[in-house]
Amino acid sequence: MKDLSPRPGDLDPIETASRDELRALQTRRLHRTIRHAYDNVAHYRAAFDAAGAHPDDVKTLDDLALLPFTTKEDLRRNYPFGMFAVPREEVVRIHASSGTTGRPTVVGYTRGDLDTWADVVARSIRAAGGRRGMILHNAYGYGLFTGGLGAHAGAERLGCTVVPVSGGMTERQVQLIQDFRPQIIMVTPSYLLALIDELERQGVDPRSTSLEVGIFGAEPWTNDMRREIEERLDLHAVDIYGLSEVIGPGVASECVETKDGLHVWEDHFYPEVIDPITGRVLPDGEEGELVFTSLTKQAMPIVRYRTRDLTRLLPGTARSMRRIEKITGRTDDMIILRGVNLFPTQIEELILGLAPLSPHFQCVLDRSGHLDSMTVRVEHRDAVRPGNAGDELARRIKNRIGVSVRVEVVEPGGIERSVGKMRRIVDHRPAR
Repeated sequence: MKDLSPRPGDLDPIETASRDELRALQTRRLHRTIRHAYDNVAHYRAAFDAAGAHPDDVKTLDDLALLPFTTKEDLRRNYPFGMFAVPREEVVRIHASSGTTGRPTVVGYTRGDLDTWADVVARSIRAAGGRRGMILHNAYGYGLFTGGLGAHAGAERLGCTVVPVSGGMTERQVQLIQDFRPQIIMVTPSYLLALIDELERQGVDPRSTSLEVGIFGAEPWTNDMRREIEERLDLHAVDIYGLSEVIGPGVASECVETKDGLHVWEDHFYPEVIDPITGRVLPDGEEGELVFTSLTKQAMPIVRYRTRDLTRLLPGTARSMRRIEKITGRTDDMIILRGVNLFPTQIEELILGLAPLSPHFQCVLDRSGHLDSMTVRVEHRDAVRPGNAGDELARRIKNRIGVSVRVEVVEPGGIERSVGKMRRIVDHRPAR
């Protein structure tokens, strides 16, 4: 793989600022954000007042813990525009979640917000190894989902040539990759696997493509998955993190020269990690639930938003800003099976340790009487006989995670493909 480390002068000064300089900037911006939210959003004014907190109480970054959390349910209760802090006429773009589990969460952007978003995505692409003039194949979905348009604007801000393919049309995507010869691809890791399969189906060696960098986000993926992708495509596989409630993709990114966790762009987003049960702020290095406060958003400031993502905060390495570990799972994606807590990423890690099995899998949950059960459905690799890999996977799950499951090894193509986030959990259990 090509060395894509940054050159002298590539980085913004804030990316290498001292921690003292950064904290001073964060404190100034936090004061403005808290006051902006309190004065202009009825939800925040009521929530702060109910907690006995006032913007003037927040004098330091540590004082942020005095304020109440914001949850997805708060956003849903204020649907559609109740969380906006500026007149609706100043909102130039609206995005929203899919709303598959209830009302969608709606987010708005001023023109200044869109500029900030483009800047942090451009910074993320550059951190991943992207450079001005490169061709970027954007296979994130366009529309209300923030991925496609967020990646697009950031790539253009950096100076890339953008191919706005969006999701779907897998055969055509593969053809465009061969014809346009992009150096960068932005896509969910699960859909990239579908593109690799299609390349191989067409008789094309995936390692022969022009791709040098893959920037993957929107769903958790493991370092074992990184090794699988880099081996099959001969590119740098780099993680990007974001969520629409905070701004979209570009909240944090791995740096290609280290690939050791995602540096949070702390000049715009202040991170905390909390105990998901008690809400207590945890010291850096301890695993818990990630919480974000925006520092520069105008249309929809967000204060102590509970992401439900599990990770830990670590010191900066390639940049002075702190890192988050790769997301290991979500508190709301956690499977509780006969008293054992597990996440799909744990299953993925064990699958990738068995050569006959592919990364395409689903965890299917059922209930017989009062007893829950889980079947792991996983494809074997094309032209590989699975042998006893299914039994071995079941044994490793039992030994490593501590729960007995059934494993069903299916033919290649037997697991539904996704053009967006992979549906890892299929729950057939009736509601209690």
